[in-house]
Amino acid sequence: MITRRRMLSILAGATALPLAGTATANTQTWRGVALGAEARIVLDHPKAETLLPLAVSEIHRLEHIFSLYQNDSELSRLNRQGMLTSPSQEMVELLSIVGRVHTQTKGAFDPTIQPLWALYAQSYAKGAAPTEAEIQTAKSITGWNNIRFDSAQVAFNQQGMALTLNGIAQGYIADKVAALLRANGVHEALVNTGEIVGLGDWPVQTPAERLALSNQAVATSAIRGTGFDQAGKVGHILDPRTGLPATENNTVSVVSQSAAIADGLSTGFCILPRDKVEAAMRNMPDGSRVIFG
Repeated sequence: MITRRRMLSILAGATALPLAGTATANTQTWRGVALGAEARIVLDHPKAETLLPLAVSEIHRLEHIFSLYQNDSELSRLNRQGMLTSPSQEMVELLSIVGRVHTQTKGAFDPTIQPLWALYAQSYAKGAAPTEAEIQTAKSITGWNNIRFDSAQVAFNQQGMALTLNGIAQGYIADKVAALLRANGVHEALVNTGEIVGLGDWPVQTPAERLALSNQAVATSAIRGTGFDQAGKVGHILDPRTGLPATENNTVSVVSQSAAIADGLSTGFCILPRDKVEAAMRNMPDGSRVIFG
């Protein structure tokens, strides 16, 4: 079974606390799942017992928009019908972010890769790699330029297209949960929905480096964090331009003000040569950085 690729962990483990803080009676922790990834929220606030359920409800609400596996999610309906009328504001907002990341990575990040991903998963489940002809057929119904969206409708230009937002939606959910907590007066919280947002100062371990995260987000992608084959040699991050598994960078972590941006960039940067990654980072806000592993 294919598992999640995420590589981030909290240095302090089950009792993670802010760098400058200690546990108090106001410190509460929730553990669960968000879009198939292990999730955790650590919250230090007098109203933590009230705010944590609100944060969890927000996760579940957003899963109902972006999940590939909930049959009635907005994403599942879009993939099934090739069209989604009256999309949520969150769907339109995230697709807009996808477009920016797609441009910034010169097309390396492209969530219309789902038909290719499904081909690889199904082929290796049967014990064989997909053929070149099968790859080209699946690749022919991909391409970010073949999706149209606005507040009224999301639609595919080609029959058989499908979208996966797994490479960016976890970060987006982390951003939204952090924003909800911030709007309720929270200054010390760690939100981990597969990608991490730290309100306040938190210790975070990436595959290559220990970070002191300060009111920032971080996301990590690893080309062999999940394998299609049982040996784990065929990585799950596919290059939408070639249809082949990424081989350029083993792990990439991106620190940014936005977990959604960091999430999408870390995926695309696994595909790009390092000089192109560094060029793509030049227009990022102050404090943003990329870490290769």
